Amino acid sequence: MCTSVDGGRQGQAGGVLRDGAVATLRALPYDDPLAQYLVEAVQQEYVRRYGGRDAAAVDPAEFVPPRGIFLVAEVDGVPAGCGAWRALPSGEAEIKRVYVEPAFRRRGIARMVVAALEEGAAAAGHAQVVLNSGREQPEALTLYAELGYRPVPGYGTYACAPDAVFLGRSLPGTGEEQEPSWAS
Repeated sequence: MCTSVDGGRQGQAGGVLRDGAVATLRALPYDDPLAQYLVEAVQQEYVRRYGGRDAAAVDPAEFVPPRGIFLVAEVDGVPAGCGAWRALPSGEAEIKRVYVEPAFRRRGIARMVVAALEEGAAAAGHAQVVLNSGREQPEALTLYAELGYRPVPGYGTYACAPDAVFLGRSLPGTGEEQEPSWAS
């Protein structure tokens, strides 16, 4: 069972992982040194899997509540992962930078981070979340499918990239659990 950082405000939350360890989630500014350490780890993961860094433009101000948030997951005080959401001009929230350090994978951290991001985006008034991933991230694609994400039209920097995967879902409790506006 886990709880999230409420409504995108600064705070701490967390939950128990599959192995019984406790993870803590806390909001940090995107340009905080710990956040940047984890963002760089995400970028290096992209380099390994795709041969280059994510070229999507990111402004740290996009992750300042109430327009977004950047969360860090820690286990026993050790940075274990991260994730963020930011508001898009379309009114949707975009999930970005979901990452778990290799030593902490397969313990439920990514699922916990995504749940907290979704709850925060819903509390901030967003009815849908979207994200983009890629074919070289099968673990992420499996997680998102398990969480109810479905294909959505491409957007942004990778809208026409052949291996890009765009997913989204309506957020529970927003009154739009039925057919989202971006469904085809």
